[in-house]
Amino acid sequence: QVQLVESGGGLVQAGGSLRLSCAASGIGIIFGINTMGWYRQAPGKQRELVATITRGSRTNYADSVKGRFTISRDNAKNTVYLQMNSLKPEDTAVYYCNTDTNTGETYWGQGTQVTVSS
Repeated sequence: QVQLVESGGGLVQAGGSLRLSCAASGIGIIFGINTMGWYRQAPGKQRELVATITRGSRTNYADSVKGRFTISRDNAKNTVYLQMNSLKPEDTAVYYCNTDTNTGETYWGQGTQVTVSS
């Protein structure tokens, strides 16, 4: 089992910045954390990919956040970060942390609300 605890969400004005963090813990991490990522779900919409990062720090971003968001990770701390700059009202959503383990299991965090006011 792996537990993911997110933090850093909140309310910000358009053009502002937020930094999300997600720490993985639990006995499952002894098998190794592989890709970590962030997804988001806005009201009435499906959950969508925001960004992912492999253990070797190869990154992938949704087109809608390229150039504004930066994903990073600290492998020693089993933590992934999402720096969000130039936030737009359409970035408003619940942001979920996600990770895959080397045993092929996938885990999700409980989500953190990000609200961008216009």
